[in-house]
This record gives sequence, structure tokens and C-alpha cells, in this order.
Amino acid sequence: MSHIHIPKTMAGVVLTGHGGLDKLEYRENLEVPQPLAGEVLIHVGASAINNTDINTRTGWYSKGVTTGTDQGAAAGFETANDEDGGWSGIPLSFPRIQGADVCGNIIAVGEGVDPARIGERVLVRPMQQAPGDPSSYNLITFGSEINGGYAEYAVARSSEVFAINSTLSDAELASFPCAYSTAEGMLDRAHLGVGERILITGASGGVGSAAIQLAKRRGAEVIAVCGESKFDEVRQLGADQVIARGQPLLEVLEKDSVHIVADLVAGPQWPELLEVLSRGGRYVASGAIAGPIVELDVRTLYLKDLSFYGSTWQPKRVFENLIGYIERNEIGPVVAKTYALRDVVQAQEDFMGKRFSGKLTIAIGSQIH
Repeated sequence: MSHIHIPKTMAGVVLTGHGGLDKLEYRENLEVPQPLAGEVLIHVGASAINNTDINTRTGWYSKGVTTGTDQGAAAGFETANDEDGGWSGIPLSFPRIQGADVCGNIIAVGEGVDPARIGERVLVRPMQQAPGDPSSYNLITFGSEINGGYAEYAVARSSEVFAINSTLSDAELASFPCAYSTAEGMLDRAHLGVGERILITGASGGVGSAAIQLAKRRGAEVIAVCGESKFDEVRQLGADQVIARGQPLLEVLEKDSVHIVADLVAGPQWPELLEVLSRGGRYVASGAIAGPIVELDVRTLYLKDLSFYGSTWQPKRVFENLIGYIERNEIGPVVAKTYALRDVVQAQEDFMGKRFSGKLTIAIGSQIH
């Protein structure tokens, strides 16, 4: 293993179990991980907050939870089962360092990795192909099945760590990986094309705001659903039309008028999404913050020849393309606020309060701007 001097211990935030914010502990005596064969060690510059961090902490992914993500976000969900509280349905091992997003620099490499990678500025792919299992749809999440970015140092497989050449700050770059790859994965899965009309729910959040930019980049017409207080910010991102969260969609849109729905919300209004979809339309989901249990009239599905897509796993090209978009300045970061590592609990509280549009980032090896 080739490396520069590396300390033995580091600061980080560990999740000690499923539950409330008290399950997050800031520690300064965590052991610095060592890169194994095929891995690299990253000095983390910045990370960010994502829905998956909250949902994993609270156990929301458990089949025992049937309500929206915010209803037990501070205290955890009493109905959650530890056996399926993680997104994959497999029990998590604790303590776990969360944080799906990482921007930093490679400072050491394990056996079999080119030492020339040392010094590279990099982003880590959050949704990673499962090691030893090359078949499609088998994956692990950085900060869930393996330790992530809420720490000063992190290890990752070299194949999942991508060099990036950008003048953006670490915090700005850390706003991209999870939210933007999720959004790009949704658009890729639903085959969004030039001139198509897309409806994006939860449009002021991290994934929603990313989806607006990425859909506009593809030449689509974007209709965004968000809280009225976020209208101006969402328009600035490129939305052609904005609709207030909770407003009946058929009051402002015609039936069968939208080619694609990119849904992050689900909840009680879900049947309306299918009403505005055109015949042959595509529905793609990667979230259910308003509640995961919805009512489907199967006749709407088959009589309108709709296609439904779930979107979690992503082909590697999604992240490779994202790196290119960033380097060519085709998309930009939307950072609302940046916190210190020791303030992750406050950052999660603010995230759950939905007080900001865009991303909340964590400065770790770099300064808060």
C-alpha cells in the first residue's frame, strides 16, 4: 500500500441503531480505515444530507412502516423492524458511518490499485454494484451497507471512485452524487426525450431540483410540484410551470397531457398522477415521502397502456455521464447551507423541516462557505 502520512484516528458521526436523532453520535476517536485490495482511501472534503440517510436512521424502509417519511423522522418509527429497516431489506450492522455523498482526494491505495491515483480529486458513486455479484440490480449503498462520508476519511472500491476536474468547491461537488445520480437514473430509466413533457413531484428537494436541471438539459418541458414558498427558486432552476403541493392536478393540467411523471412523493394524491399521464405514458418512482401505500385502479394502468418504473439501481453510465455534465458546466450545484461535521444532527433536523430548497452539505476537510 502506497500512502502519505495518515493519522490513526479521525472524527466522524456514527449511527448506533435505528431510531431518533439520539442514535447519531459525533466521535473523535474513530479508527481511520485502511484500504484493502482494490480499494482507495479518501480524505473527505465534504458530504451532504439525503433522504436515504434519514430513512435508514429511522427504519422507514421497514414494511412495518406505512406512513410518510416525516412522521417519525425525529424520534424514529415505533413500527419499524430492525430486520428490514435498511433500504435493501437486509439488517444493517451498527455502528455505521452514514453519508452517501463524498467529495475528496485519494491519499492512499490498496493492493492492485495504480498508485498514480493518489492525489486525484474524486466523487464516490453512492449506488454501487454489489461486490462479487455482477448480475444486474444487485447493489450496495455508500453509507448504508458500508461506511460512508460522515467522517474525515473513507474507503471505497477504486472502481466506484471517479476523478473529477472542476473549479467547484468540495461542498458544491458533494451536493451532486446521490441526488443527481438518483434523478438522472430516473430520467434514464424512463427514456426522457427532447420535447417531452415531464411532471416532477417534490421538486424543491435535492432530487427534485436535480431532476429539473437534468430534464431541461435533455430538452424537456418541465412541470414542477412544490410548496408555494419555493416557486421562485424552482422557476430559477428551469421549471416551465409550477403547481402548488396539494392542489388538485386536474385543476391546472388536462387529462392525458404529460408524457412522464417522475415521482418522489406518492401519498394520497397518487391516483391524480396517472390521470394526467398520456396514453402510453411512463411513471418512474424513487421516493414516497408523503406515504408509500397508494391506491391503484389497475384499469387505468392497462387501458392507458402505461409503463411503471422503479428506480434505485443505476447502470454505471449514469454516474459517468453525471461527471461529464458537471465538468462541462451543463448543470450546477444547488447548495442551500453548509454545516460542520459535528452539526450533522442539526443538519438532519433542518433537512426534515424542509426549510431549504436544494442541498444541505457537510464541510469536513474543507472550510464552510
